Amino acid sequence: MNRHLRRALDGDEPGQARDQGDGKPIKSLRALAQAESDCRRCPLYRDATQAVPGEGPSLADFMLVGEQPGDKEDLAGKPFVRPAGRILDSALKDAGIARGDTYVTNAVKHFKHEMRGKRRLHKRPNNHEIERCKIWLEHERDLVKPSTIIALGVTAARSVTGKTVTIAKMRRTPVDLADGTKLVVTVHPSALLRIEDEDDRHAAYGDFVADLKAARIAAETAAGKAAPPKR
Repeated sequence: MNRHLRRALDGDEPGQARDQGDGKPIKSLRALAQAESDCRRCPLYRDATQAVPGEGPSLADFMLVGEQPGDKEDLAGKPFVRPAGRILDSALKDAGIARGDTYVTNAVKHFKHEMRGKRRLHKRPNNHEIERCKIWLEHERDLVKPSTIIALGVTAARSVTGKTVTIAKMRRTPVDLADGTKLVVTVHPSALLRIEDEDDRHAAYGDFVADLKAARIAAETAAGKAAPPKR
C-alpha cells in the first residue's frame, strides 16, 4: 500500500486519501469501499465486524445519508437492512422517489456500540468520529454526484454541513450547499419506530414523507423538470 494512503487511513495525512494505494485517484465505488475497509482514522474499526459502504447506482439523483450502521447492517455489510430500511423504502415510494434513483450511505461507516451482556447496543458517534469519517462521504459525493442530499437525522446533517443543526428548523426547506447541491434535512426513519402511539406515529410518517417530497421537488426544479412551487 502507498505510504501516503497508509498515513491518510491512519489519520496522519487526511488530504492524501485521494488515492487508492497506487497514486491514482479513487475513481469507483468499489475502490472506495476497499479504502473504507482499510480505514484506521478513528478507533471504531476495532470493535466493528466490517466497514459498511454505501449502496446504489454509481450516479444517482439522490443521496440519503444516515447515522451509522446498526447491528444487523454491521453483520450484513449493507446499509438500511433493518425495519428502519423498510420504513425508508415505503416512504420513498409514497414520496414519488424511485429507490433505484437513490444512493444510501451513512455518515460513519463502522458500527459504534456498547455491550450489554451479549447484546451490542447502538451508541451515537461523537463529533470527532463524524469528522474523521467525513472524508469518505466527500468521496461518495464526488463519485455519485447527487443533485440532492437527504440527511436522515442530526448526525448525518452535521456530517454534511459541518455544524450542529436543529431538524425542526430545517426540515422541508431545501438549502443550497457550497457546490450547488440541494440539502434536505429530516428525521432518521428509526425515530418513527420509537413512537408508541399509533396516531402520533402515523402523523410522524406523514411528515417524513412530506420532507422526502420536498427533496423530490428540489431535484426536479434543479433539473428544470418543474417550476419552483409558488409561495
